Order: sequence, then structure tokens, then C-alpha cells
Amino acid sequence: MQPILDISTIDMEFPTPSGPFTALKEVSLRINKGEFVSLIGHSGCGKSTVLNIVAGLYQATRGGVVLNGKEVSEPGPERAVVFQNHSLLPWLSAFENVELAVKQVFGRDKSKAEMKEWIEYNLHLVHMDHAMHKRPDEISGGMKQRVGIARALAMQPEILLMDEPFGALDALTRAHMQDSLMEIQSELKNTVIMITHDVDEAVLLSDRIVMMTNGPAATIGEILPVNLERPRERLALASDAEYTRLRADVLRFLYEKQRKVETIQTEQKPKKPKFNKTENKAA
Repeated sequence: MQPILDISTIDMEFPTPSGPFTALKEVSLRINKGEFVSLIGHSGCGKSTVLNIVAGLYQATRGGVVLNGKEVSEPGPERAVVFQNHSLLPWLSAFENVELAVKQVFGRDKSKAEMKEWIEYNLHLVHMDHAMHKRPDEISGGMKQRVGIARALAMQPEILLMDEPFGALDALTRAHMQDSLMEIQSELKNTVIMITHDVDEAVLLSDRIVMMTNGPAATIGEILPVNLERPRERLALASDAEYTRLRADVLRFLYEKQRKVETIQTEQKPKKPKFNKTENKAA
């Protein structure tokens, strides 16, 4: 199968007063159409940097990203991004926030009636059609994030990029959002790249989990295929042996990497100077 996205041996360096800082080193990943891929790793491992390069917000220092045979060099509507912060305009209703994206992408191709139908369809996908005329200050945090997802989906992107989209939500709301995302992906067959720190979330949602090593010079440490049947029910998976194994594999990778970092930090920690008691008294 020809991949829809090819991340080819990318390095990313950032200038600092003490010289270049290498955030990523030789990161390569191919993603197929309709695949759900999660990036997981400790803070500072370059997950968001990878996502920003795919989004066209950063240019890799070396290597590149190819989407459907075309090199990614700038942002574009074929790559919609959902951030942890919903980024809705507070003076506009949910409908109007989605309308902004639809007009930008389809303003020349759809009539007003077609755009209205398309906006309502995407709000319905995220179960927000009942509150489409409410402003962000009139709805909950989870509902705001639903509108943000609807806005991204309404652009009809080839790839949906999600940077910890549920990280700021409470546990129950997060679970509802995960279920909604699985429903949406099942219906639309979206290609999704999602950053997460939540191991259970990664196993529940993903077809593959990409585990990043710690920075600097972070790279892909392991890629774990998730061959759990879909649709997935979280309660049934709680007692599923394969789910438990996958979860343990991710945790093992993360904890082993953290232990290595702690060992290096301990070795590099300056030792406390020893003073001669006699000299100290004389002083």
C-alpha cells in the first residue's frame, strides 16, 4: 500500500545562544490512508515538533515530509490541526466558528445553502448540532473542543493532526470525546496523527503507537501495532489480555527511557565538595 504521508529522515535544530539544539534526529515514519497513529513519549521528546513539521509550521533542518507525492513546505487545508486549546473566537457562535473555516476552504465551490448544510453536518458529527448557535462562553470545555474538531473536519482534510486534544478535560469528558472520535473515524475513515501522554488513550484509539525516545536528538524508539478489533468498547477491553499486553509494552518503554534519563542526570550531577575539617576550623 502506498503511504499517504512519508516523513523521511527529518532532523530539527533550533538556534540557541550556546549553539544549535538538536530536537529531532533521523525521524522516519510512513502512514497509510485511514490509519490512526499516536505519538507518545516523555515531555521534551519532540512529539509536537514532529506534528508542527507535518503541519507545515516548521521546516525540518534536514529531510522532509511528502503528502500524496507533494512536499510539505507550508500550512494547508489538507492538514487540519486540533490543539489542546480549542482556539474558538469568543464573539462567534459554534456555527460561525466552523463557518470561518468552511468559507476559507470552500467559499468558491459551495453555495450558501451547501455551506450551511455542510457546517450543520460536521457539528452533528461531534454531537453539537443542539448548541450550534451558542457562543464559547455558553458551553462547557468538552463542547468547545467538539466545535474545534468540527471546524477541523469541515475543512475536509486529508490528515487530521491532533496535539493532546483532550489533555485539558476531566476524565469523564475525555472518555466521551474518545468515544466520539472513534465514531467519527469509523464513519469518515480519517487519517489521524495524535499526540498523547495517556497510555490508555493511545491503545484505545490507535492502529499504531509511535514511541519517541527522550531528547535532545529524539527519534522513534519503537512502533507498536495495535491489532485490536474495531469497533472498540472500553469496558470490554479492560479485561482483554491483548489490551493489557499492549498497555504494558508502552509503559515498559516509557519507564525504561525515564530510568535512563534519571541515571544520566545522576551521573552528571555535580558532586558536593569535601572540606577538611581542620582547614574549615582554621578559616
